[in-house]
Amino acid sequence: NRTKVTEFIFVGFQSHPGLQLLLSVLFLTIYVVTVVGNACMILIIRMDSNLHAPMYFFLENLSILDICYSSVITPKAALTFSLGRRIISYSGCASQMFFFSLFGTTEAFFLAVMAYDRFTAICNPLLYQIIMNKRLCVFMVVGSYLSGCINCTIQTGFTFSLSFCGPKEINHFFCDVLAVMHTSCSDTLVNEIVMLAVCGSIIVGTALVVFISYCYIIITIVQMPSIESRHKAFSTCSSHVLAVSLFFGTVFFMYAQPGATSSPDKSNTISILYTIVIPMLNPFIYTLRNKEVKRSLKKQFK
Repeated sequence: NRTKVTEFIFVGFQSHPGLQLLLSVLFLTIYVVTVVGNACMILIIRMDSNLHAPMYFFLENLSILDICYSSVITPKAALTFSLGRRIISYSGCASQMFFFSLFGTTEAFFLAVMAYDRFTAICNPLLYQIIMNKRLCVFMVVGSYLSGCINCTIQTGFTFSLSFCGPKEINHFFCDVLAVMHTSCSDTLVNEIVMLAVCGSIIVGTALVVFISYCYIIITIVQMPSIESRHKAFSTCSSHVLAVSLFFGTVFFMYAQPGATSSPDKSNTISILYTIVIPMLNPFIYTLRNKEVKRSLKKQFK
């Protein structure tokens, strides 16, 4: 009976103790860079009044989300590798899955919202401030979190309603839905269908919003009269396109295809990208490819 299960054991990335220590140092270093990088982005946006615009409001919230997202996974993984203690409690596993699903889903909606923001700014520049008013921006952020909360409640509830009477070894370094599901002795067909339907609809739906937004953006940019205006419009979108490509590419591979549920072993390496690496890269992507942020950063240093 699942009520008798008090803990799970992570078996992902089991190797030589020296490599375990290296992974621990690597994960901890990435986590520190993630927190510092995103915290700096938040401070830059808050301290510079020129960056108090809808685009940077969403970027600030994305940085907050990335810190939370990384904090759910990385510290526990680093501790697991360093101490060799691969045990997580039943309630701890459920909590980790809940918040991982919450922040991961919310990030997908954030990227879709940011794509709509860029669509409005480039395709309707004269109405941009009217359309993207503060009330709508706050509504979009809250709506993204609520959508994430609905998904994580469904995923966590369905997964932990299963019975865990066999081996409690999770073939992963954190409590991912698929990995925990495959440790159950219950029939997981319904859970797999629900996961594929819910996650697939979220990923495809948000990706579709991004795709349609950028189709209109590209058409508008091509029709601009001067090369300078086209370059300026494209430069405001390039960082977001890169962030979207990294996130949706890895997440789609993991959750939105039928084959994902049958091969949990291959998810270990790929999941490092969207759980640990991407939250670290986001502040650098948006800083290095954004002239206004770089200008503000230079001014703050001076």
